[in-house]
Amino acid sequence: PIITADEIPIYDGFLFGLSGRYGIMPAQMKSFMDSTGKLWYSGGLVAKAAGCFFSTGSQGGGQETMGLTAVTFFSYQGMVFVPMGYIDERSYSFDEPHGASPYGCGTFAGIDGSRKPSELEKGLAVSHGKHFGTITAKLAR
Repeated sequence: PIITADEIPIYDGFLFGLSGRYGIMPAQMKSFMDSTGKLWYSGGLVAKAAGCFFSTGSQGGGQETMGLTAVTFFSYQGMVFVPMGYIDERSYSFDEPHGASPYGCGTFAGIDGSRKPSELEKGLAVSHGKHFGTITAKLAR
């Protein structure tokens, strides 16, 4: 991770990027979450906004499963989960494959990781980010 457990309390909210294989988040992210025990004990993350976005190798790669798993961590910490929901009508699109779900925006990287996010996925990510920022600002007041 780019941030450490000691640094995390200074921020108002967090959008965690999760890459997945076999329907689970990477061990590095789980290890980071496990390193926050002191914050859990002290309530250091209570009422902070939390969300996630995803990249998986395929449509069945576990984006929603990773979202559900992350919610467990957010709940134990007393964080406020801010999902993407269906705030952007483009998330209903069947015109092309995309990684958006109610849990967060996402992309499919392809089995070999070569696929780049589509314009649709990038647009949904912008919508998700704006929505998350708006909610986070309200919580931080």
